[in-house]
Order: sequence, then structure tokens, then C-alpha cells
Amino acid sequence: MLLGLQKATVRFGGRPVLDGVDLTVAEHEVVCVLGPSGSGKSTLLRAVAGLQLLDSGRVLLDGRDQAGVPAHRRGVGLMFQDHQLFPQRDVGGNVAFGLRMHGASTAQQQERVRELLDLVGLPGAAHRAVAALSGGEQQRVALARALAPRPRLLMLDEPLGQLDRSLRERLVVELRELFGRLGTTVLAVTHDQGEAFALADRVVVMRDGRIAQSGTPLQVWQRPADAFVARFLGFDNVIDATVGGQVADTAWGKLPVPEGAAQGARDVLVRPAGVRLVVADAGLRCTVTARTFKGTHVAVHLQPADAAPRLEAACALREAPEVGETVGVEFDGADVVVLG
Repeated sequence: MLLGLQKATVRFGGRPVLDGVDLTVAEHEVVCVLGPSGSGKSTLLRAVAGLQLLDSGRVLLDGRDQAGVPAHRRGVGLMFQDHQLFPQRDVGGNVAFGLRMHGASTAQQQERVRELLDLVGLPGAAHRAVAALSGGEQQRVALARALAPRPRLLMLDEPLGQLDRSLRERLVVELRELFGRLGTTVLAVTHDQGEAFALADRVVVMRDGRIAQSGTPLQVWQRPADAFVARFLGFDNVIDATVGGQVADTAWGKLPVPEGAAQGARDVLVRPAGVRLVVADAGLRCTVTARTFKGTHVAVHLQPADAAPRLEAACALREAPEVGETVGVEFDGADVVVLG
């Protein structure tokens, strides 16, 4: 274990922003902390970096308690959302900053700067002005600066948050490949689930200063821990149910659930792919209220005739019904998840 948090607690005005958080990060692991604004994820990062004191609990690095260890002696790298590059320094001066603070010689600085700029895809950019860089290029320079002193832990605070979507999607793939090549241990925070799932070995979902769920991206996506996590991940088809055997009794009717599902009063998630549209006189009768083009499919929004909660179905473009049409709905048990 490289990093460990034990009952880490931070209070602002008496209110816990971090509330007894236990978290470990293994060496060479990439962990993304995911959550909405105010969930405590950035405070967690700042506490690990030494920029925010704990009210109680411990931060351990290599098994050593970091209480009283200042930020610059913790051996961690931190990259902020806005990059915080020095405008008065050129690219090389920015990347070399940490090396200079650690007493590296000029020759060592120059060699490391060249190596890192090649690594992040900016060869020969050492003498470029920061103001002349695009957003994506600034992100690469900030990453190179954070990596320059060879930190044992690299921490990223919304690293791609200010970039446009297409650039984010491209850079997150590059980051994943880069961290894999370097064997870098990474703790990142983001509110973007797509970014977290693409980057991480493990995803940690936070809510109100606590960890709501931790697991591999596949585990969290396939089996959200509860209704909060499911809705945060973008699944709107969550409904109260009473589960008995392999049937969930809901306002949408009786839904098939997997064998071995938890019984009794539960929340149930139906993935949009599991909402099958059939002829209007079969299944749950619904009216199409809206259609949203998603690129690979159309999200069809449905209002059941009996005023039950709305549903979302995922349909192929050619098969999606028009707004105002009446359809029937059936449910595929393979896409029904009993939460909790």
C-alpha cells in the first residue's frame, strides 16, 4: 500500500466535508474519486497533499503518518484543473520548476525537460511561451511539470475539466497509456464518470463526504451500490420495488430479476437497453414524450398511461418511435439490477 487514509475527517464550520474516510491506493494503481460538487473529493485530494489539515484520522504514505509533514516534503505531485502554469516562464521553465526546487543541476533539468516533453507529445517546445499554447498543450505541460520530480504519487484535480469534449476523450486515452508505461501511482478526482471509467483501475464514488462505493469500473457500472450511485452514473430508471423470488413488484408492473437477488423492499434499476418496445396492446402501455439522439442510439422517454414514473429506453435510430406515439413496454431481466 502506497497511500492509506484512516478515518480521515475534515470539518468546515462544524460540518464534516470528509467524514471518516478509509481509502487505500496500491503502488502503480490508478484510482479515480468520482462524485458531484460538494461530495468531498477535492478536499480528500488536498488532505493527502498536505494542503488541508485533518480534524481527525490519518494520512499514511509508505506506511508513515504524514501529520506535521509539509506539502513540499510529501513527495507527491499535484496537478490542478486550471493547470496553474507560470505565465512569466516558458514551457521548459515551467517543467523544470520542481527540479530546480529539488536542487537538480542545469544539465539534469534540461535532460529531464526534454525527456518529459517528448513523453507528453510536445517535443522541442521548451522555449515556447505558455500564453501561446492551446488548452490541451497547457494540460500536457502541467502534467510534465507534475511528473518532473518523479513523485511517488501523482494527484490530479479535474485534470481535463476545462477542455472540450473531443479533446478530453483523446487525452484521457493518452493519459491511461502514459501511466501504464511509467507505472505511475495516480489518485485523481473528477465529476465526469466517462473520464473516471476510461482512466481508472478502481473507481471510488463519494457522497456527502463518505465513500458510497468502490470497485473496478466494470463492477461499479454493472452493479451500482444504491439508487444515488445509479442516478449519478446517469441511470434514471430507478424505482421502489418489493422483491420476492425472481420477481420485483413495481409501479411498472412485475419485473424479472436475477436469481439470488436480495429480497424484500428494494430499489431496482432497469438499464435503458432492457426496456423493450413492443406493440401498444402488449406490456406496459406508454406514450413517447421525447427523443434524444445519443450518437450510437436514441434515448426514448416514455410516460406510462397509469401515471407511474417515466422510463427511458435505448433504441436503434431506425426503430425509435416518434413523439406522441403509444407503445408497449416489456422488460429484459438481464438488464434489471436489484440495488443494495
